[in-house]
Amino acid sequence: MNLNLKDIGLKIFSVICLLVFWEGLAIYINNPVILPKIEDVLNVLIHPYVSLLGTGSLIDNAIVSIKRVLLGFIIAAILAVPIGILMGYYRVVYNFLDTIIELIRPIPPLAWVPLSLAWFGIGDVSMIFIIFIGAFFPILINTISGVKSVPIPLIEAALTLGAKGRDILLKVIVPASSPYILTGLRVGIGIAWMCVVAAEMLPGSNSGLGYLIMYAYSLSRMDVVIASMIVIGLIGLVLDKILRFIEDKYFVWKKMMK
Repeated sequence: MNLNLKDIGLKIFSVICLLVFWEGLAIYINNPVILPKIEDVLNVLIHPYVSLLGTGSLIDNAIVSIKRVLLGFIIAAILAVPIGILMGYYRVVYNFLDTIIELIRPIPPLAWVPLSLAWFGIGDVSMIFIIFIGAFFPILINTISGVKSVPIPLIEAALTLGAKGRDILLKVIVPASSPYILTGLRVGIGIAWMCVVAAEMLPGSNSGLGYLIMYAYSLSRMDVVIASMIVIGLIGLVLDKILRFIEDKYFVWKKMMK
């Protein structure tokens, strides 16, 4: 999607309005424990390599969180995409797994914390499991929807040309459902970030942006809390932009079909 100067200007203006409102409210409240001023938060952000509260720098903690998110997300994608394709294409697989999926899917990722700690103990594996749970179901559901939404004429045309079941699956179903799968990946990576912040607040965590937020809160350092939140938002934005770029570059035909 191409943005003209007016669109870009409107986006910049909205950010400026938010910053003005924030600064005005912070001056009115005049209590950094409730809401710090912009300059206090910026002072943390412009020194990303400086150690904060003895927990490492913003960069150090961001790298730890990114590793956890990517590992949990990749495992979720590796499992969810093939299962979703099989469930969407083969009715017997769908009927076999659907009830199980629908029973587990509504359970919030944080509800798995006790079992995660019991199964994997305190440490990275438990956090990665929580991230995996959060990312798995959005990817799975979007993949199933993508496969089921493939136009019947495409399949019939492939059959007319002599394509067999495997060829239809790999050369028709998978490419046609790819935009839906990518949407699932975008949703999944966003939820993965929500989960990592919560997971890093669990007992035994001593690194990551989630841990930094909780530790800074316990010391009433709201400037560090908000700076960490901004970093999480920026990383999430970059990851989403990467997936959007892939979508715009390789799936432009999807927009032409609408």
